[in-house]
Amino acid sequence: MSIHQDPNKIIIFDTTLRDGEQALPQSLSTQQKLQIAMALDQLGVDVIETGFPISSEGDFQSVQTISKSLKHAIPCGLARCVPKDVDACGNAMKGVDHFRIHTFIATSDIHVQDKLKKSRDDIMAMATACIKQARNYTDDVEFSCEDAGRTPIDYLCRMVENAIKAGATTVNIPDTVGYTLPEEFGAIITNLYNRVPNIDKAVISVHCHNDLGMATANSLTAIRHGARQIECCMNGLGERAGNCSLEEVVMAIKLREKFLNGLYTDIVAKNIARTSTLVSKICNEPVPPHKAIVGSNAFAHSSGIHQDGVLKNRETYEILTPESVGFTGNTMHMTARSGRHMIRACLRNLGYEDDSYDLNEIYDRFLKLADRKGQVFDYDLEALLFFQKRDHEQENYFKLDTINVMSGGAHGAIPTASVRLKVGKRTRTESSIGNGPVDAVYNCITRLTGIRCKLTSYTIKANGAGMDALGQVNVNVDYEGRIFHGMGLSTDVIESSALALIDACNSIERAREIEKKREKKSA
Repeated sequence: MSIHQDPNKIIIFDTTLRDGEQALPQSLSTQQKLQIAMALDQLGVDVIETGFPISSEGDFQSVQTISKSLKHAIPCGLARCVPKDVDACGNAMKGVDHFRIHTFIATSDIHVQDKLKKSRDDIMAMATACIKQARNYTDDVEFSCEDAGRTPIDYLCRMVENAIKAGATTVNIPDTVGYTLPEEFGAIITNLYNRVPNIDKAVISVHCHNDLGMATANSLTAIRHGARQIECCMNGLGERAGNCSLEEVVMAIKLREKFLNGLYTDIVAKNIARTSTLVSKICNEPVPPHKAIVGSNAFAHSSGIHQDGVLKNRETYEILTPESVGFTGNTMHMTARSGRHMIRACLRNLGYEDDSYDLNEIYDRFLKLADRKGQVFDYDLEALLFFQKRDHEQENYFKLDTINVMSGGAHGAIPTASVRLKVGKRTRTESSIGNGPVDAVYNCITRLTGIRCKLTSYTIKANGAGMDALGQVNVNVDYEGRIFHGMGLSTDVIESSALALIDACNSIERAREIEKKREKKSA
């Protein structure tokens, strides 16, 4: 089994389970790591760095379990240039048909002198010995020159040459602290190819950190200068500012294949979104909305000019389609920046003919609503067609009157809530239990409103600072296949949770009333 055959193929080496995991505030369990590893395997990753076996018994077991479970990717264990580390890697992956041992040592002056307190000759000897030791376990050995970006080029060339002589089949050139700029990093790779006589006997790899935001740019520059392996993490996880993002380099290579002279990867692009979401949830590391490729805003459009362009031809403002990485489609945010063309398109999607309403009149009312509300949803827009009150301020059908909650605890108390709700002109009260106080409250509201919907997302954040900060809760609920949004704001997070669901229920109630009006009109 070889991944070094095609000179145009870029090997994707994923280190989410090692470099990514070590940057998390908590360790992942073996089961969690296995779940991520199998997703990466299905994504088409070539090499998965499964962990650092010497670091703990738990990590040893994780590497062992994952290595035996992978179907396609090559498992890899990390080892310092220390004999016991190399033995731990070899033992953790014993019995696996093909595996890699990745051993490393620092080579920059500041690391050699101040951290390791050794001579350059000592470093060279340690590296050579451990590479040879690793070859006793496997013929797939990778060696990394830690902090290569700040290593004197003469010494780096000697180190790479000797590592290959000792048996390294992959030599990694890390920009460990994200120090270099693309042109500078590319020159390092070019120098190695020009000056190391046996460089054709190994794959040159790069491992770039994002301290200056250059990780993806440096990695792409490196492959243009001859590197053929990129080490990266899903969602850009990793030490400090993170590693090169797998999704970014993969889609850049895919989109700019001609510019990159036919370079490619074996990543299954349509699995990117699913893998990103899985890693985010298991690691408890939310993906920033503006994260390239996988952020919630990556395929969202708010500007009226952009929306007009996308509606006419998606390629005007989308260089990639959301479907190409596994999302279902793009998102058009209706805000005060949206133009008439966006409003017309949304109403068409809802089934309204252009001649069934006055676009200018609806648009004027939409702008007033958008200024007050911030973001307008399709059901808000639809309500403008049927409710004539100024600024969409028709009376809410459901209003919270009072709420009382008893939380559970260590002594076996069951979370219980009672809610008094104004339903039209009546006031009704309901009590219920739940898995927690919010669940108990939501059970009450469901019974009082008679609206059975599925909660698809619930987020809470502090709106302000200090003890008196307001808790803002946002919910999305699925009602008969349509998503409705609700928002609640209160210093009491239970109350803000209740207000958010009631807000969504009012939107659903208006949508139901609109449907009745449409049916009556069509009849």
